[in-house]
Amino acid sequence: MLAAVGALLVVTPWVVARRSPGVPGGAARVAVERAAPPVDPVLLLELVDAAVASGASLPRALRAVGAAAGGGAGRAVDAAGAALVLGASWAAAWADAPPEVHDVRDCLEQAWANGAAPGPAARARAAAVRRDRRRRARTAGASLGVHLVLPLGLCFLPAFALLGLVPLVMGLGAGLLDGVLP
Repeated sequence: MLAAVGALLVVTPWVVARRSPGVPGGAARVAVERAAPPVDPVLLLELVDAAVASGASLPRALRAVGAAAGGGAGRAVDAAGAALVLGASWAAAWADAPPEVHDVRDCLEQAWANGAAPGPAARARAAAVRRDRRRRARTAGASLGVHLVLPLGLCFLPAFALLGLVPLVMGLGAGLLDGVLP
């Protein structure tokens, strides 16, 4: 009886995952895709740069990067590449793009419209995003010191007074009382 229950507990998730209609990999894959973290725009830019540097056209590079990235951002990049192959305008191809792919969309627009090499634009945008992140991190770190002064002061000032000043005053007071009282 226990062996049958154990086998049922082991097999049931596999059967449910295999029976999910229309989804390769079943329900387990859907749960993994929903929990996937957002894709870093710098990573997308660097992947597009690498794909274009390897000789792929811009729509083909977008399709490959979208397939590799996965998640909502990957699907948007893949859909934009597919729409460009089918002849859609740049704005129509990126119409439903989530915010994490706006850097890719914006930096590659001039390359698509003018026929310029997209690699330098992607590298420049990736460097700009990194610089902006470092600047924001430094600013946040600097403001953190200012915000921590009051709580730390409220914690350390009483401790300093109790552990440093009170024994000193008591020692001085005891020395003064010894000299005054016979």
